Amino acid sequence: MGMLLALGLMWVITTFLHKDKVAGYAEKFTVAKALQRVDAPSILFFLGILLAVTALQSFGMLKILAAILSNTLKNDYLIGIALGLLSAIVDNVPLVAASQGMYDLTTYPVDHPFWEFLALTTGTGGSALIIGTAAGVAVMGIEQIDFIWYMKKIGGLALLGFAAGILVFLLQLILAS
Repeated sequence: MGMLLALGLMWVITTFLHKDKVAGYAEKFTVAKALQRVDAPSILFFLGILLAVTALQSFGMLKILAAILSNTLKNDYLIGIALGLLSAIVDNVPLVAASQGMYDLTTYPVDHPFWEFLALTTGTGGSALIIGTAAGVAVMGIEQIDFIWYMKKIGGLALLGFAAGILVFLLQLILAS
């Protein structure tokens, strides 16, 4: 709903801003013209994923998953690492959206290091496999990159970067306290 409201507002604003211009010139600045160039399947994919995450949150499934992770791993940073490795398979956008539904702001306030750590692990962990990010899937199609080639040549380096990022984050956290 927020996306549609923003789109409607942009439509009104651009129409108002370009009302005095020549019709042919002003047409290229319209929202309708911009929407013709939008990758609708990608937008619908993310909208669908975020709606699915919201549905899981509404049913309480994300809180149950958070409890299972907390009881099993018993450490915030191990949970972050597990979610980061999971982001190699599941796109990091819905994974982080789900994580925000799993852990509320009373447990982890906005400025808590857990959120920074989660952003690091899901962002870098998604690169361990090329299918872990929307950008990776797009590059696979555009550059004709083979999944197995990526795993052999790049996957190990991505995991090394993932581990190095975790070590540097934890070292900074220790030195800051």
